[in-house]
Amino acid sequence: MSLSSVSIQRPVFTIVLNIVIIIFGYIGFNFLGVREYPSIESPVITVNTRYVGANAEIIESQITEPLEEAINGIAGVTSITSTSRDGSSSISVEFTLEVDLETAANDVRDKVSGALDRLPPEADPPRVAKADIDGGTIIVLNAKSAKRSLLELNAIGESLIKERLQTIPGVSEVQIWGEKKYAMRLEIDLAKLAAYQITPLEVRTALTRENVELPSGRIEGQQTELSVKTMGRLTSIEEFNNLVIKQEGDRLVRFKDIGQVRLAPENERTLFRRDGVTMIGFAISAQPGSNHIDISNNFYKRLEQIKKDIPNDIELLIGFDNTKYIRSSISEVEETIFVAFGLVVMIIFLFLRDWRTTIIPVLAIPISLIGAFFIMYVAGFSVNVLTLLGIVLAIGLVVDDAIVVLENIYTKIEEGMKPMEAAYKGCL
Repeated sequence: MSLSSVSIQRPVFTIVLNIVIIIFGYIGFNFLGVREYPSIESPVITVNTRYVGANAEIIESQITEPLEEAINGIAGVTSITSTSRDGSSSISVEFTLEVDLETAANDVRDKVSGALDRLPPEADPPRVAKADIDGGTIIVLNAKSAKRSLLELNAIGESLIKERLQTIPGVSEVQIWGEKKYAMRLEIDLAKLAAYQITPLEVRTALTRENVELPSGRIEGQQTELSVKTMGRLTSIEEFNNLVIKQEGDRLVRFKDIGQVRLAPENERTLFRRDGVTMIGFAISAQPGSNHIDISNNFYKRLEQIKKDIPNDIELLIGFDNTKYIRSSISEVEETIFVAFGLVVMIIFLFLRDWRTTIIPVLAIPISLIGAFFIMYVAGFSVNVLTLLGIVLAIGLVVDDAIVVLENIYTKIEEGMKPMEAAYKGCL
């Protein structure tokens, strides 16, 4: 016995079955992510290494080439692309589509670990990560102030803005564009350095030796126990200026004798500007498969709370919001769905001239589409431009099937067959 025969014999069962489809479809729809395009997991692994102070040639010969030689032996690699620039190396490893991405990442980590002894000891450890196509920035929040320096603005933004934005569900990370962290910059006068016959390496060694804080244990008594803290870290400009670089008998050479110290940004080579105004930006990236619309909604709620807590002289502006284009694209497709649905209903009524007959596809189309959302959820899909366009095409398929069966039944009724018998034979 076919499903159509059971549905004709047991109308109550048919109604309950349709209600269940609607309920499951509604549940699935609430769990679906909303984004512009589908989430794609690309079989690409990146290896990033920093070596501060090294030029591009040194980066290529001492970091990029040893890592490429180690990675070359991994099975399933289709191409290796590398970029060597001042201070950093980036290697992109692309695998065949059949390779499991997690397995590929582990293989790259193993090869990179085996090549660490061939890298300069001063270089940072290589960072191995899966390339995230969905990891692009979706929202940027700009902060500027006419009264505060970028250092102050960055410090306030990191504690009051970045930390709150990072806790939004679905956010992967929040990057600070134009970041200006506090740093002590030790600027050496080469002429004075030569006069005292001191090398830059000696300055670095003295800084490493004197600017250190070690555990000092504790003092125990019969009724008292005290922790001992050694104040070995240099924290002020005066302390850095008085740093002893070299000692010859009773003569001390301090850093102020060969240079100067100033409190300045850690990175002075880059700036972030908009409309000619220097500022900082907070770039929000989404996790793979997350709901971009939900992230945007929560972001604007957090933004209203942040504006109440930050100083009045700090102005917050939206740099760009990619979810506006997502909303617009999805809205266009949703409009197309409703237009297609309306045209289908109108054409069916114009040809059949019977409201009762027209109600059947009117009910079948939305029930089928709502039920499709649960299948999308189980399959791991999201609500995006492509899936909604698929739904537009699905309307045509549902309508075609409904019209074929409906016309077959309607023809048999016009020939004098009873409605129940015509329904059985028309569904065959």
